[in-house]
Amino acid sequence: MSTGALHKLKVFYDWMYKVVMFICKILLIADICVVSFAVLGRYVPFIPDPTWTEEITLTLMSYLAVLSAALAIRRGAHIRMTSFDRYLPKTFINVLDVVADIGVLILAFVMIRYGFEYANGIGAKGFYPSLPWLSKRVMYMPIPIAGIAMVIFEAESLFNNILKLIGKEQLIVRDKGLEEQAAEGGTKK
Repeated sequence: MSTGALHKLKVFYDWMYKVVMFICKILLIADICVVSFAVLGRYVPFIPDPTWTEEITLTLMSYLAVLSAALAIRRGAHIRMTSFDRYLPKTFINVLDVVADIGVLILAFVMIRYGFEYANGIGAKGFYPSLPWLSKRVMYMPIPIAGIAMVIFEAESLFNNILKLIGKEQLIVRDKGLEEQAAEGGTKK
């Protein structure tokens, strides 16, 4: 694959990472605002104590948790067992990385399929007790949405590990952080 095509792919994945990161930041800010409002409602006499804050906080946190897990795929920040890596051949480790990527990709597709099925099935039938106009589908949607983000970032990781396996230039060099690579201006020259 040409360097120009790799650069375009890297630009796409960098953009997707920034979009998901921005969404996570907005979710965190919204979560902090809702919790702050709940605390003020309990302790400040003239502010009403809303009943919906706990449910909304938990829903926002579930979106934040699964989307940030998808971001960790891109950064290579998930926990891995590496104690035998120094004893195994480099090629074998690269093959294991590809197999692990395929496994995570399968999990992501399962999350999408059954997550949408669950959200549109059970989730569509329920409503939040304190917000009767809001369907519980919103509460179950983080799983398929995270599955989609995982497919995007895991496809990049799989592609990157296949390139590493065959000895080609990679989209992301895992020895450096994403922030360091972005500061350098992208891929290796």
